[in-house]
Amino acid sequence: MSKQQIKQLIENRVGEDGVVETGVKGVQLFRVTEPLRCAPAVYEPTVVAIVNGAKEALLDGKRYVYDSSQYMCCPMSMPVEAGTPSASPDNPLLGVMIALDTRVMTELAIEMESAAGAIRPPRGGPLPQGFALARWDDAFTEALLRLLRLGDSPADTAVLGNGRLREVYYAVLKGDAGDAARRAFGVGNEIARAIEYVSSSLGKSVTIEDMATQAGMSRAVFHRKFKQATTMSPIQFVKSMRLNSAAMKIVGGTTVNEAAMDVGYASSSQFSREFKRMYGQSPRQWSHSSQVPAGMV
Repeated sequence: MSKQQIKQLIENRVGEDGVVETGVKGVQLFRVTEPLRCAPAVYEPTVVAIVNGAKEALLDGKRYVYDSSQYMCCPMSMPVEAGTPSASPDNPLLGVMIALDTRVMTELAIEMESAAGAIRPPRGGPLPQGFALARWDDAFTEALLRLLRLGDSPADTAVLGNGRLREVYYAVLKGDAGDAARRAFGVGNEIARAIEYVSSSLGKSVTIEDMATQAGMSRAVFHRKFKQATTMSPIQFVKSMRLNSAAMKIVGGTTVNEAAMDVGYASSSQFSREFKRMYGQSPRQWSHSSQVPAGMV
């Protein structure tokens, strides 16, 4: 019943295609009624909860589809291809995007790790991946409903918004995506630190040694653990982040040469070759054929 109430709230507040702010920083509602093919994107640390329709994401060749049965949690910046191929006027995509605030998530993760009786993060074994699908459990559903109900009152939103958002974060950390989220924000978040370094350094030369240093690991250990967490090698990850970021910039109106330089390519010809190898189109062909609205991926 609570999920149906969430759907009703979104339908009442988002009357046409686009993204609507809720008044709580980092929390947005969205509606899409036209199918959008998967396109390059960079998922920042985010939770996306769908109440109608489905979204699709491709990560290193693996296809993920999430709908009202599973929410998506991406606790680390990840290069993906994402779209809404099944959206239509009769079956609109409706949902909520929640940015994960690093400071608050870190505080909560560390509090959970230090609390008596708390579930500890796994020691040893494969690292949880930086992209997870999680069941809509009761805790997450109730916390999200309480957060979205604040939208009926600007005063309540201003006073209670951050607290209600913290409840949603806590539900995520306790849920099916909790291992991945705690690994990204809590003790032992070395891979997440390296990814944050990459995200903030796309315009510079970034080597595996640089990334391993950020994580405090040897190159060999870092390479193995990075691939466990992201499914990609460090070099493949950096290239995907650069090309996906450039593709998004081009769609947004940035020229091909400017986009190439912004993400660290000194040679526009090399950029064009790698772009075409990745997406099957030259950057200029891509700029003319892509029609992905900002915020819809």
